[in-house]
Amino acid sequence: MNVELLAPLALLALIDSTSFGTLLIPLSLMLAPGRPLPGRIALFLGTVAAFYLLLGIVLLLGASTLLDTFQDAGNSQPLRIAQLVIGIGLITVGVRMQPWTKAGKERRVARRAEELTRNGPSLLVRMRGHATDPSAPIGAVFVFALTAAGIEAASMIPYLAAIGILTASELSLVGRNVVLFAYCLLMITPALLLLAARLLLHGHVSPVLAKMEAFLACNASKAMPWAVSLIGLLMVCNSLKVFASS
Repeated sequence: MNVELLAPLALLALIDSTSFGTLLIPLSLMLAPGRPLPGRIALFLGTVAAFYLLLGIVLLLGASTLLDTFQDAGNSQPLRIAQLVIGIGLITVGVRMQPWTKAGKERRVARRAEELTRNGPSLLVRMRGHATDPSAPIGAVFVFALTAAGIEAASMIPYLAAIGILTASELSLVGRNVVLFAYCLLMITPALLLLAARLLLHGHVSPVLAKMEAFLACNASKAMPWAVSLIGLLMVCNSLKVFASS
């Protein structure tokens, strides 16, 4: 295990730590009216991390089986070519996801406003209100976390890239799972640190957290294209490096 393996994994974990399930929703829970409920927020983050860990273990097992199949065939070239093609595809998708013109950005804002007017508060907003209600059962937090993680799993590109890096590494299956556990822990660490600051500094840190929540809510959709492009670039560089050394 070396820096060459851990550095990109740490970067991907920090990207994952800024998603709506690992940071935006926890911030909204910290800023909910009334006294913060640290136990419920910690339960939410722990459930999200456990969901990702279990899903990652399943994905690692499947990816390892696929990789072993290629290695048993004595040729990993198709896998590397597929990695290169997928990386180029991700870069292309990332560039096309974000509107670059002013008119395109205005159309996107108008479309989202229209959807909010037509559909009202989203399911996650309604569930957040229920989870922050002290009289609601603690199971509401558990269901809320699983729902958020399940919805976010559809766009878990950084996490999938981390699974790919671990699968291609020389670590044993146990070693990969240990690193995956550390990945999931790092993924929720920023939110836990902000929760500690909220509890220790009380109202002094609330304005900062509110600005952070507003920034993330406004720019969450903008961050995804950059993340997709970055992951595609990492995959392309890794595949080219393997080709050059073979």
